[in-house]
Amino acid sequence: MRKDLGKQPAVFPMPVLMVAAYDAQGTVQVMNAAWGMICDRDKVALFIDEDHATTKAIRESKAFTVSIADKDHMDVADFYGIATGNTMPDKFAKSGYHQEKSAHVNAPIITEFPVAMECELAEITETDNLHVVVGKIINTSADEKVLSDNGKIDPMKLNALIFDEFQAGYYVATEKVGQAWNAGKELMKKASE
Repeated sequence: MRKDLGKQPAVFPMPVLMVAAYDAQGTVQVMNAAWGMICDRDKVALFIDEDHATTKAIRESKAFTVSIADKDHMDVADFYGIATGNTMPDKFAKSGYHQEKSAHVNAPIITEFPVAMECELAEITETDNLHVVVGKIINTSADEKVLSDNGKIDPMKLNALIFDEFQAGYYVATEKVGQAWNAGKELMKKASE
């Protein structure tokens, strides 16, 4: 039997993304964002409020990075979500983490996180119902420790954090259960007969 739970953002899993940009003073502004997704082969969309210090920095610098948070760095990833750059000056420095300027865009790569998409600001869309920052992915860089033998990112080595909107938990996916564009081939074959 189904039970009504009222209005809930019932999407699982959600990513744990570290969004970083330089502000006008060159200070790293960084935030934890679960409401983000790929919206084209070369674009990422972040559904983040305009009042975040990081959003303001993106508007100023016209560039940002999106890193995938992993299990080994969960504490700092969570800190970036609960501390705000609007009231805590230089929260990035207080985390003790390190950054290097992207060679491709004017944005910081947080070196502790294993994967980073380096983006130019493509557009910001604002309506009554939404504020979305869209970035054009110029480059993706990854620590070699999370690459497979074929040179691609290996999800099992990445240990990417997954956010649970239901219980406010962090999880890690650790089992591959099928192959995309293959698991449904038999059903496709039957449906085509």
